[in-house]
Amino acid sequence: MRAEIEQRYWVGFDLGGSKMLAVVYDDAFRPLARKRKKTRGQGGAREGMRRIIALIESALEAAGAPPERLGGIGVGCPGPLDLDKGVVHEMPNLGWKKVKVKAELERAFSCPAAVANDVDAGVYGEYRAGAARGARCVVGVFPGTGIGGGGVYDGRIIRGARGSAMEIGHVPVVRDGPLCGCGRRGCLEAVAGRLAISAAAAMAAYRGDAPSLLKDAGTDLQNIRSRALADAIAAGDGAIESIVRDAARTIGWSMAGIVNVLAPDTVLLGGGLVNDMPELFLGEVDAALRAQVMPSFVDTFRVVAAQLGDDAAVMGAAALVQQAVDGQLAPDA
Repeated sequence: MRAEIEQRYWVGFDLGGSKMLAVVYDDAFRPLARKRKKTRGQGGAREGMRRIIALIESALEAAGAPPERLGGIGVGCPGPLDLDKGVVHEMPNLGWKKVKVKAELERAFSCPAAVANDVDAGVYGEYRAGAARGARCVVGVFPGTGIGGGGVYDGRIIRGARGSAMEIGHVPVVRDGPLCGCGRRGCLEAVAGRLAISAAAAMAAYRGDAPSLLKDAGTDLQNIRSRALADAIAAGDGAIESIVRDAARTIGWSMAGIVNVLAPDTVLLGGGLVNDMPELFLGEVDAALRAQVMPSFVDTFRVVAAQLGDDAAVMGAAALVQQAVDGQLAPDA
C-alpha cells in the first residue's frame, strides 16, 4: 500500500460563447490556474484543436501541474454531440463538423477525456459546487439568446442514449406559434428567449414606449442584449419591464410541466438574462411555477440563481471526467 496518494490534476474546458476557458483543478477541485482566449471561426477544426491543446498546456504550466499527473480533461461545448465517442457533429461558429475532440485530447495528453453539452456541464458544476449542491434532482434553465436546459438526477446528468437531453428551450408552448431556430413553431425559445424579448423591446422603442432603450441601444437587435434591457428597466422604461416579466412568467409556466414530470427539489436559473436581472427572473419564474404545478408539488422545490458564473461549465466538465475515472458521483460533504 502506498504511503501517500499522488496529487492528480483535472482540466475543465469551456468552448461555449465567444471565448475559450481552461481551468486546472487539484483533486479537491480547488482552481489552480486559468487561461482564456477568444474563439476564432477561421482555420477549421485542425487549427481549433491546436489552439485548445495549446491553451490547456499553458494552463497546466501556470498551475505547475506535470502533464503525467493529469487525471483527465472535460470539455463543455455547444452543438449536437456524440457523448460516448466525444465527437462534435457540428459547431457553425467555429466551422466544425465531425470533430473527434475526445480522441484528439486523449492522444495529445495521454489521459482520459470527456465531452459534454456546455449547459449540462454548467448545471453539473452548480450541482457539484454551486447553488444546486446537495440536490437529488436539479433542473436548470438558462435563458439567453436561446434557452438552454440541463438536469442532474441522483448525481448523474440526465441524457439520451447517445446525445444530450433536456432541450427545455424547444418545449412547445404556443400552438402554431412563432417560428423557432430549430425549424418548429411555438417553442419556448421562440416566445421567451432573448431574441424574442429584444424584438418586442425594439418595437416598443420604435413606437416611443421605451425612450431610455431607444436612446442607449436604438432598435438594432444586436444592441438590445440583457444588460441593455436591465439598464432600460432601471431607467424607468415600464414597457420593457412588462415585456421581460411576461417572458419570465412564460418560462415559469412552461417549467411547471418539467417539475410535474421530474419532481426536482431544485430549479436552477442562469444565463445572461438571469445574471443581469436576478430578482425579476427568480420572482416571476417562482410565482408562475407555483401557480401552475400540481398542488402536491407546490412546496417541494426551491428556485435558485446559479452562483458560479463562467466557472460553472469548466467546473462541471472537469468533475464529469473525474466521475468517469473514479466513479465518484459527488464530492465529500
